[in-house]
Amino acid sequence: MAGMTSTARPYLNRRLAEFGTTIFAEMSALATATGAINLGQGFPDTDGPEEIREAAVRALRDGRGNQYPPGPGVPELRHAISVHQRHRYGLAYDPDTEVLVTAGATEAIAATLLALVEPGDEVVALEPYYDSYAASIAMAGGRRVPVTLRPDGDRFRLDLDELRAAVTDRTRLLLINTPHNPTGTVLTREELAAIAELAVERDLLVVTDEVYEHLVFDDAEHLPLAGFPGMRDRTVTIGSAGKTFSFTGWKVGWVTAAPALVSAVRSAKQYLTYVSAGPFQYAVAEALALPDSYFDGFRRDMLARRDILATGLAEAGFGVFRPAGTYFVTTDIRPLGEKDGFAFCRALPERAGVVAVPNAVFYDDREAGAPFVRFAFCKKPEVLQEATDRLRRMA
Repeated sequence: MAGMTSTARPYLNRRLAEFGTTIFAEMSALATATGAINLGQGFPDTDGPEEIREAAVRALRDGRGNQYPPGPGVPELRHAISVHQRHRYGLAYDPDTEVLVTAGATEAIAATLLALVEPGDEVVALEPYYDSYAASIAMAGGRRVPVTLRPDGDRFRLDLDELRAAVTDRTRLLLINTPHNPTGTVLTREELAAIAELAVERDLLVVTDEVYEHLVFDDAEHLPLAGFPGMRDRTVTIGSAGKTFSFTGWKVGWVTAAPALVSAVRSAKQYLTYVSAGPFQYAVAEALALPDSYFDGFRRDMLARRDILATGLAEAGFGVFRPAGTYFVTTDIRPLGEKDGFAFCRALPERAGVVAVPNAVFYDDREAGAPFVRFAFCKKPEVLQEATDRLRRMA
C-alpha cells in the first residue's frame, strides 16, 4: 500500500515497551471466560459499610462534588486524613499544605515518582513489587534497583545489608511498601529504624506505600516510616480508602508529606487526572471518622478469612507463607511438583476452577519469583471455602 514502509513503526515509547496488559486483566478475563472463582485480583466481593455508601449517595443528591472538586481535594477529606494520621500515629499534617487527594494510590505513586525522579536517577524498591511501581519509575525516566525480599521460614524478609549495598551516589529515593503486597510482610520497628537511618545518612527521599495499614495480623504492628527520627520532612506517605473500606472502585487515595514535597507531587498530579471522585471524597471523609471499633472489626474479619484460605491451601499441598498483613497469601507451588507460576496459573482455572496470580510478574528476576503464586482472601468466607475445596480435590 502506498505510503507504508516495510518495517512497521512501534507506537509505544521505549520507556513503556516492556509493559503490556497487566496480569490482573489477563487473569480476571480468564476467570470470566471459565467461570472460575477469582482469587487473583485484589478486590472484595462485598461492598463496605452501608452508611458510607449512603454518604456518597447523599453527596450526589446534595450536589456536593458533582462538579470539579478543589485540586488538592475537598477540605472535609483533607481534614479527615489529617485527623486520622494524628489519631492513629501521632503524626501532625496541615490539611491545607501537607495533604493531597489523588485518584487512588496508583495515581499517588505515579505523580510522586514523576515529580521527584529525574531521568537517570536510581529508585530502590522492595522486590517483589506492585506492578505500577516499575511502570511509574520508567515513565519518570528513572532506573529501578530491586532489593529482593527472600523466603525465611513462613515469611519473606528484608536483608538490610543488601538494601544498604543497593544505594549508590545515583540513588534518588527508596520506595518502601509495608504491609507488603504480594508477600504479606510487615516491616518491623527494627527494620524501619534501619531504613530511616540509611535515608538520613545518604540524604534520600522515601516514598512509603501504606495502603494496607489497617490490615495487620497476629503480633504485627504498622508503623509509618514518617514517624521515625529524621523522616518527617523526607517521606511521602501514600494511603488509600479502597482497601480499608472495601470500595475499590471509588479510587480515592492520598499523599501526606511536608509542604514542599506535597507541592511537587501536586504539580505532577494536576496534569494526570487533575481531580476525581468528587462525591466519593465526602463519603471517605465520613469513613475515616468511623470509630476504632470499625477498624478493629474489619481486621478481625479479614484475619478469619486469611486463616480459611491459608489453612485450605496448606491442606491442598501448597507451601504457605502466612501473611502478617494485606489480604493476599503467597504460596510455593514446588511441593505440588510445579515450578512455573505462569503455566500453573494459566492452567488452574481449567484444572480446579480457581484463578490466582503468578508472583513472577512482580519481579525483575522472573526466575526468583517463578515458583510463587498469590491468592486473595478479600472474598466471602463461603467463596474461600469453595475455592479451597476445589484446590484440595485437584491435589
